[in-house]
Amino acid sequence: MSRSGEKSPLLKRPLLKRITRGSLVGRLIWLAAGWSVALLVLTGAGLSVVFQRSALSEFNQGLSEDIDTLFSGSVVTPQGELFAPAITDARAVRTYSGKYWELAELRGDGRLHPAGDQRSRSLFDQEIASPPDMAGRLAAAHGKLIYYETTGPLGQKLRVAVRETHIEGYPKPVIFMVAQDHAHIDQDVRGFTIITAAALFVLGAGLIAAVVVQVRVGLDPLFGMGRDIAAVRKGERARLSETYPSEIAPLAHELNALLDHNQEVVERQRTHVGNLAHALKTPISVMLAEARTTPGPLADVVERQAAAMQGQVEYHLRRARAAARSSVAGERTSVAEVFDELTRMLERVFPDGDITWDADDEVFFLGERQDLQEMAGNLMENACKWRSRRVRASAALTAPGRLRLTVEDDGPGLPAEARDTALKRGQRLDETMPGSGLGLSIVADLAAAYGGAVKLCDSRLGGLRVDLDLPGVLIPP
Repeated sequence: MSRSGEKSPLLKRPLLKRITRGSLVGRLIWLAAGWSVALLVLTGAGLSVVFQRSALSEFNQGLSEDIDTLFSGSVVTPQGELFAPAITDARAVRTYSGKYWELAELRGDGRLHPAGDQRSRSLFDQEIASPPDMAGRLAAAHGKLIYYETTGPLGQKLRVAVRETHIEGYPKPVIFMVAQDHAHIDQDVRGFTIITAAALFVLGAGLIAAVVVQVRVGLDPLFGMGRDIAAVRKGERARLSETYPSEIAPLAHELNALLDHNQEVVERQRTHVGNLAHALKTPISVMLAEARTTPGPLADVVERQAAAMQGQVEYHLRRARAAARSSVAGERTSVAEVFDELTRMLERVFPDGDITWDADDEVFFLGERQDLQEMAGNLMENACKWRSRRVRASAALTAPGRLRLTVEDDGPGLPAEARDTALKRGQRLDETMPGSGLGLSIVADLAAAYGGAVKLCDSRLGGLRVDLDLPGVLIPP
């Protein structure tokens, strides 16, 4: 946890980096989706603005035509009064309908005043409101159309078109004003925006789905390579496939070269271990032979120490070979075959008893056959030495990638306080039984070299049970 008042380093990172930090697929999808959404939003906003401007331009054109109609029909009577023909739109007759027109003139106070009684019946007793700076706008327009927004008699939003012009025979400039409620324009714009947003949303969802499929399909060879590497690690295959796309084929080639190099290194280590074994065994054998042919106190000491040295050499060489082999990917051994082979051999050595085993043919140990024989053989032989009559071995997968190998007997068992001592190198709890005291420690060290462990507990048969945790895999036939 971070200290009070400080932000976690993860929270300091941008959101996109936190989301895509551990996923190449997520990074590609989020980047493509982000760009697609941004472009679709900009496109939608642009289309809405264009539609709104187009609708407003068409609306303004209608107001302009109404002003032209009023201007073309306006005359001055012989009495000097201004007269304008009514706009034929029925809304201009219905009271407060939202369609209005009016003729006005600018007086000395700088405000607009009705020019006679020339207005639409729809205005009834109201006037079209104008902004305070209308005089200035008219002066700046020089007879061109002016548009502005105002509020109608019933609170409608009106758009007003205004033009100041002269009519022959009338002493003052006449201001023609046409106003119309543009709520339907806003409604059309909203409807267009909603439809556009829905269409772009569907398009965006389709694009994102296509991006997801494209990324998944495009990166499938990488996922396949990951599965192939896992298969090599589990021992299901020895090398990677050579059928990858050209972009990742060099990576597969380098990984295969690395596997070959690793195998070569292990083989060299095995050779060195074998050479060391031969180099040490010969002098030790000579010392043992000389000690046995020359009796005496010194010879006894030499013989005991040489025998101990020989046991230690075998023990450490076995550990070195196991450590080297455990680092090689692709090795696997059938547990059932090893159990069957060991049972046949032990039945000849210990004929007075019952040795059974149980393991599926699909269960494999992820390691070399020699190491599994060493571990299972030590445990089963030890059980045969201490049994009353029965020895049982079994193997099964307990979790993905983990194998439990169990050997139990119906002998006297082992007290709980003595079990840790039994796993120590060279410890013998009963000197009357043959052996060097290295069997269980060798099993523990071999298991540790494969990332496993040994556990001693009570057997349901009445004696000792040894559980051996090892890497394993289930390979269907």
